[in-house]
Amino acid sequence: MKKLIIFILLIIFISPLYVFALDNKEELIPGSVSGVLMEASSGKILFEKEKNKKVSVASMTKMVAQIIILENIEKGNIKWTDKVTVSKNASSMGGSQIYLSEGEKVTVKDLMKGISMASGNDATVAMAEVISGSEAKFVDLMNKKVKELGLKNTVFKNCTGLDEQGHYSTAYDMAVIARELVVNHPEILKFSSVYEDYLREDTSNKFWLVNTNKLVRYYEGADGLKTGHTDNAKYCLAATAKRGDMRLIAIVLGEDDSKKRNNEAMGLLDYGFNNYRYTKLKDRGSIIKKISLEKADKDNINVLLSNDLGVMEDKNSNKHNYKYKVNINNIKLPIKKNSVVGKIIVKENNKVVSSSDLIIKEDINNINYLGLLINNLKEVISGNY
Repeated sequence: MKKLIIFILLIIFISPLYVFALDNKEELIPGSVSGVLMEASSGKILFEKEKNKKVSVASMTKMVAQIIILENIEKGNIKWTDKVTVSKNASSMGGSQIYLSEGEKVTVKDLMKGISMASGNDATVAMAEVISGSEAKFVDLMNKKVKELGLKNTVFKNCTGLDEQGHYSTAYDMAVIARELVVNHPEILKFSSVYEDYLREDTSNKFWLVNTNKLVRYYEGADGLKTGHTDNAKYCLAATAKRGDMRLIAIVLGEDDSKKRNNEAMGLLDYGFNNYRYTKLKDRGSIIKKISLEKADKDNINVLLSNDLGVMEDKNSNKHNYKYKVNINNIKLPIKKNSVVGKIIVKENNKVVSSSDLIIKEDINNINYLGLLINNLKEVISGNY
């Protein structure tokens, strides 16, 4: 009985210390060189550690390659069913690979599986060559893409993430890149969320794939995104998980081993889900404003939300009073489909708490001579001329 009482007292005294340790953000990722926790929809950072420290990021580099591949799919430049002939250069890549052979014909879909699940260097180079003609030209596209995303601390020398002088990024930049993938190219999750699958499934040369990201099997809501490991980078991970309307992105860089990397990434995600909630204010594609433009070939033009608009709230907070401000740019014709034409800003107590780009979802051109004549006739008939 005496031992039982001592045991109970130990639990009472130790438990508060244990909870405090979990709540202490400084202890979330002690084994990492740097890291970030970001809410995907708003881009709000919930935790950071050396977020702008330039480091090697290994195969997390491939997230930018995936963005470019998906953009080409979306534009119709390539199809998932297209077959890529593997070059000698691609087949000779070392490191993580799916063991492609020179001259082998592999579908774009299988190559994307190989990149997303097995982090295949050979698969990545094969896709780089089919899109750009060479890895070097594809790397130029990758560096252009990170600049388009507004990132200033990322430079790539190759498309795979293999260690090379001058090839680096940061935890913050990796979070922004991961956000671009999951928010604007969500089809990536069809590949990154799968734990095991086959390549060349309908052939005699079937190859079994197991996802290098174990969180997709063991962590609630996890469906991506990209692992990485080299001697310089050590063990890295961009993890994402969604529960309800809230999607979080956790970046951990420079861990000593994969088990610690996974545990600290899960700890970051736990911290976010346990302490914050995401409140969606408006859905992606909602009409925010209707505008008319002089000499446009359409009378009423819908200005839409480019992404879900929401705010991150502390779970302990209650009432909120949000105010909206809509800013429309000085728009000039013609307008291409999905062009950004403004921004909606959410404020609370004069502090910006969220924002989203506003887009026009269709091509808008200058009206032709006949259309201009018809519009003038309408004005005359209506008496407004």
